[in-house]
Amino acid sequence: MHKKLFIPGPIEVSQDVLEKMATPMIGHRTKDMSALQQSISEKLQKVMMTDNTIVLSTSSGSGLMEGAVRSFTKTRAAVFSIGAFGKRWHKMCTSNGIAADLFESELGQPTTPEMIEAALSTGKYDLITITQNETSTGIHNPMDKLAEVYKKYPDVIVCVDAVSSMAGDYIPVDELGIDVCITSTQKCLGLPPGMAIASVSEKAIKKAETVENRGLYFDYLELVKFVKEKPYQYPSTPSESHMFALDYQLDKILAEGIENRYQKHCRLAKIAQDWARENCELYSNPENLSVTVTCVTNTTGIPTSDLIKAMGEKGYLMSNGYGPLKDKTFRIAHMGDLTEEELKTYLSDLKAAIDELKAKA
Repeated sequence: MHKKLFIPGPIEVSQDVLEKMATPMIGHRTKDMSALQQSISEKLQKVMMTDNTIVLSTSSGSGLMEGAVRSFTKTRAAVFSIGAFGKRWHKMCTSNGIAADLFESELGQPTTPEMIEAALSTGKYDLITITQNETSTGIHNPMDKLAEVYKKYPDVIVCVDAVSSMAGDYIPVDELGIDVCITSTQKCLGLPPGMAIASVSEKAIKKAETVENRGLYFDYLELVKFVKEKPYQYPSTPSESHMFALDYQLDKILAEGIENRYQKHCRLAKIAQDWARENCELYSNPENLSVTVTCVTNTTGIPTSDLIKAMGEKGYLMSNGYGPLKDKTFRIAHMGDLTEEELKTYLSDLKAAIDELKAKA
């Protein structure tokens, strides 16, 4: 039995999008493929609100994250972490021999402008990484406030992880002065996992030209060179199936409207947050709650593993807490093409599962 996914990725994919994955293959070096990749890039520029170059990668978002710190760090990276996935970016630096310092917020709390200022004012760093949305704690960073600080340091490359929020949250890349913005297909874009996306500024590209040992598969300079000169080709064979589906899904997203899609995610978030307040507790800072995933402190007295099992019997895959929050919290994803009715039904069934388990206790 298929369990309907309410986890923070991969998410449920619409049947029409899945069917596009079955489109017959074409030659990956043909003009038709270049045209498809150009179409995708131009649509993504609209979704991401950027004029920057778009690169596509047959990988998870982690691949382009690692490629970013390798391609754009020459001196030292400042990694701002609001949870498990920010810490992963720091591990990518240290695993590749890149000098980096980790600036951690308390779990459930955002990165602050003061943290950015304190780090950049030292003059030690030529690259910073920021997690726009952290699924482990269910918060997003106040990017407009952070941008006011890092924009004062124009020589610093700004890399942002928007893997779990692009096409859900409001992230105007150029307005925010983001040099490298990374996302993946399996979250708010509403496709299967397997493809990563990044927008890359000219400033970042010029910086990469001065950096040695950028790697090969995730070398942004090589990726951008192919996109610009071939044009719209890639050094390695891409996942054509993802591209057929992505081109189709982007049409749907643009027809819905970026602002409309953002407001829909805000409504979904409010539904989940209101349920959490009524039935349990919200884990994170209430002023910075994510619009794509809600982290709930489990105050039911029922082990989270039992809740997950009960929801599985009702046809759902439910998400436990992540890392140190496992078994202390559970998470409710509300992103992609999910409807309000679907979310309300899930939450109603979750409340019923809680009541049933309490009655048996």
